[in-house]
Amino acid sequence: METKIDKIIKELKLESHPEGGYFRETYRSEGKINNNSLEKNYTGNRNYSTCIYFLLTSDNFSALHRIKQDEIWHFYDGSPIKLHTISESGVHETHIIGNNLSKGEIPQFVVSGGYWFGAEVIEQNSYSLVGCTVSPGFSFEDFELKSEKELTSLFPNQKEVISRLTHH
Repeated sequence: METKIDKIIKELKLESHPEGGYFRETYRSEGKINNNSLEKNYTGNRNYSTCIYFLLTSDNFSALHRIKQDEIWHFYDGSPIKLHTISESGVHETHIIGNNLSKGEIPQFVVSGGYWFGAEVIEQNSYSLVGCTVSPGFSFEDFELKSEKELTSLFPNQKEVISRLTHH
């Protein structure tokens, strides 16, 4: 029997993502930014912006990773998601992305470029469907995923969240 999660994956044509969960790129701007005009150290040019669907289930998580660009998370459906960020100086924060404003959930959140971030579904036996917009546009050349050992050596005070949100 096909579950709601299976239907979402099928209908939105989602594929496995290296950090966990499922995704499909839905937008990549035609316009590009010349590398000479970019402030951060990019290799090559970048599209102005990109956007994906991103699905997590309570059986998986988005492993801590970082990109050079800002990334905007937009909540669409399912359980609220707990997004963890670790700043470049090692400060850990959590943000609840969802649509129940009276509970303090926010439907949109911006992760600053250079921050480590990962996410997990809050409710058991559920899923979270979100969108992620990156500007300048996402490129796997800007994607960094480290092991638990590597991240713990960078942020020893964040061992608990690093252990929970890295693939062992």
